Amino acid sequence: MSEIKDNSPHAVSQAGGKTAFKDYIGKYAHIEDPLERRRLALEDIDNDGFGWTQVKMILIAGVGFLTDSYDIFAINLGVSMLAYVYWKGTIPDSTTTLIKVSTSVGTVIGQLGFGFCADIFGRKKIYGLELIIMIVACIIQCTIGSSPAINFTAIFVVLRIVMGIGIGGDYPLSSIISSEFSTTKWRGAIMGAVFSNQGLGQLFAGIVAIVLVAAYKDDLIVANTAAQCTGSCIKACDQMWRILVGFGCVPGCVALYYRLTIAESPRYSLDVDENDDLHKVADAEAAIDVHAQEIAPPKASFKDFWAHFGQWKHGRILLGTAGTWFMLDVAFYGLGLNSATILSVIGYASSKNVYWKLYNSAAGNLILICAGSLPGYWATVATIDTVGRKPIQMGGFAILTILFVAIGFGYDKLKKNNGHGLLALYVLCQFFQNFGPNTTTFIIPGEIFPTRYRSTAHGISAATGKVGAIIAQTCIGTLINHGCPTANGCFLPHVMEIFALFMLLGFFLSFLVPETKRMTLEEICEKYHGEVDTTKLGKDRYVTQQDESYDSDLKQ
Repeated sequence: MSEIKDNSPHAVSQAGGKTAFKDYIGKYAHIEDPLERRRLALEDIDNDGFGWTQVKMILIAGVGFLTDSYDIFAINLGVSMLAYVYWKGTIPDSTTTLIKVSTSVGTVIGQLGFGFCADIFGRKKIYGLELIIMIVACIIQCTIGSSPAINFTAIFVVLRIVMGIGIGGDYPLSSIISSEFSTTKWRGAIMGAVFSNQGLGQLFAGIVAIVLVAAYKDDLIVANTAAQCTGSCIKACDQMWRILVGFGCVPGCVALYYRLTIAESPRYSLDVDENDDLHKVADAEAAIDVHAQEIAPPKASFKDFWAHFGQWKHGRILLGTAGTWFMLDVAFYGLGLNSATILSVIGYASSKNVYWKLYNSAAGNLILICAGSLPGYWATVATIDTVGRKPIQMGGFAILTILFVAIGFGYDKLKKNNGHGLLALYVLCQFFQNFGPNTTTFIIPGEIFPTRYRSTAHGISAATGKVGAIIAQTCIGTLINHGCPTANGCFLPHVMEIFALFMLLGFFLSFLVPETKRMTLEEICEKYHGEVDTTKLGKDRYVTQQDESYDSDLKQ
């Protein structure tokens, strides 16, 4: 049979994205039987190997997380530069918190909004829009300034919220798209590799920061105190933070074309689209093979969503994914807030000289990323499809509980010997956050829910986690100097003990989350959501038709 080519304008418009996200529906468009076409398309995805196509998919989906992480991490470094430009070296704690938490507020909005829209309008129509929002907001941030009629902080915070909406949208979209296009055998590794771009984004931001500080060394090193940073020193800091923040839109611009031209997810086309052939065959052939309600999943609706997740056996899964993500992010973002304190203890970021303070801050953060975060991400990628999601998540929560208890109760002893013991446990915390719940809480919601609610449920889970981040940034983070005669972080040990409690709660909530290792998405829906695996029905029907055809040939 000659290959059927789709020369329609629609096919041409998708040419770029199809190089990584193949149009499996179009590939089998010549198959008349919708159940057989569905079976062939999904088996093609599930049984595919790991090759260049999967690598390109990881790059296209992962660049969003690289951009997300870069933008969030860059501002943590950029705030130190901003302080010399607008606040004479010392930015008020309330302003720092406002700038940092604004992105998280926008992220919650984006996760819920884009998660819902991707289930209503489809993955293809939405994918890329979140990247456009990030790019535009990032560029505008770099051009704003202060004037008698404009409050810099207010405009900056609004733009950070807008950028956060784009960042939030990338969570459910990249997760479910990489999940729905991935081979079953390596789905966890592919999704983990997409998410690991967070670590690369942090590394990228640290490298750009340290290069900028080195490039402007002559203008910075002359200022031994914040008061001495005037003229060319302030100009250098002003240019540095703008370049640092603006550079974050570069990877997004590179990948934007490929996101805008992807093919629609075959699982969305088959399970959700109301004009899909699967629903047509259910209506037209209700008396053949199986009942209509067994062939086609229920139509997505607000009523059906509550009816489905209102049942404990289904609702507990959403509670588990959302609850574990919340517990994790409280400590994950809370720990990030204390990086400067840890670095000061081990001799970094404590210099009064403007150049050395900025340089040591960037270098110290690079040390923490390379020693803890990056190895943790890739340890998960290497083991998640063999060890499983649940053991990695529960093991991570258990180890983090022990580590936070050790830091909290042994803080004073760990600070001795230049804080080497404290640094070691801090790095281990970062390692087991990423070789543990930080990665698995992203992966599991992208595969555990039915197709019609997969994006919405992932968005709810991610948004719940980000609420935990906001609590860490606004409430728990401010407790570090509680009751201290000076701002020396005397309450930090107790903050670590609070984090240990959250990790323990995350461990117990993980019991609500099922294991999904080496299962197709249809098998997961059948086992945990009571939906019929129609790929099996299609195969049975195909075999029956072949047998009938064979018997007919014999009779003739």
